Order: sequence, then C-alpha cells, then structure tokens
Amino acid sequence: MAAVELILLQRVEKLGQMGDVVKVKPGYARNFLLPQKKALRASKDNLARFEQQRAQLEAQNIKRREEAERLAERVGGLTVVIIRQAGESGSLYGSVSARDIAEGSTAAGLTINRSQVVLEHPIKTLGLSQVRVSLHPEVSIPVTVNVARSPEEAERQARGERVSGEAEEEEQAPTAENIFEGDTPQPN
Repeated sequence: MAAVELILLQRVEKLGQMGDVVKVKPGYARNFLLPQKKALRASKDNLARFEQQRAQLEAQNIKRREEAERLAERVGGLTVVIIRQAGESGSLYGSVSARDIAEGSTAAGLTINRSQVVLEHPIKTLGLSQVRVSLHPEVSIPVTVNVARSPEEAERQARGERVSGEAEEEEQAPTAENIFEGDTPQPN
C-alpha cells in the first residue's frame, strides 16, 4: 500500500511538528490522525487553507501549552494510590492499566483521560512505578503510581519501606540465635 501524505495540525510524538507534511501508513491516517483532527490530507486546497489558518492554529496551540504548563507546575509530584489483590510474591492477580491510573489521578485531583497516560506496559507487581502523563503534545509530567494491597501498605511503601512477600518471609525465617536458644552448639 502506498503511504498517505498528511499535514499535521499539531505536534505528534515521533512523527513531526505542526505544519509538517508527513507520509504515514493509510491505517494510521484513517484510524487515528484524521478522526482525532490531528492532521489533514495534503491536497493543494488543504495546504492553502492551512496556511491561511496557521497563525490562528499556532496561537491556540501556544495557549493550550501554557495552560498545560501551569497545570503541570500545580500538580507536580502527584502520587496515585491503587489498591489491588496480589499473591505472596507481590505479583498482582490482574494488572494496572492506563484506565486505572486515569481514574486514580482523577480521584487525586488531576482530571485526565486514559489516552493521556503513557504506559509502556501494564503494571503487574506491587510497589512504586513512574508513569508519564501527557497534558499536551509538548508538556508531560511524571506521576508516581503506588500499587499496594491496602492503604496501610501504600503508606509504608511511600515512606520507602520494603513490603513485598519476601520481607515477611525473612522475618519468619529461623535464625541461628532462634535455633540454638539456651543451647550452645557442640563442635563435632
């Protein structure tokens, strides 16, 4: 299939800046860029119309970016606590997805969509994870996701304590002092 030429109406990560004419696969154009109004087909009419509206589009983009930067300063260092069931080894029975992080951050005071959460792979273990939230194509903030079995465990993890199943096993494991209490080991 032949590539489709498009004019970008906003910055698209790993593709280009506003106003760039790019070639993409037809499915990417048809299913993502065109429906979300991130691009126009590159025809002579659309190029002329884009050039007429370029100043207005750039002004809107700058305004949205400034709002996103102000919001990023206000909610910097956001931590989202997610309570999930997990096994003894600390692995979750399910996983934490972008939707879960978006719902948790909305509860914590930052209203975002799941499409704004940049998650390389689902979180499948207990503990703290860093996730990137894209407030604007040019502005993103790090969000700490604290996955725990209970609110008390989440607080301990936030303080930096190790809470996995291995730590509990170490506490219960017999030590040399416990085995030989009262007895002195006899050399052979």
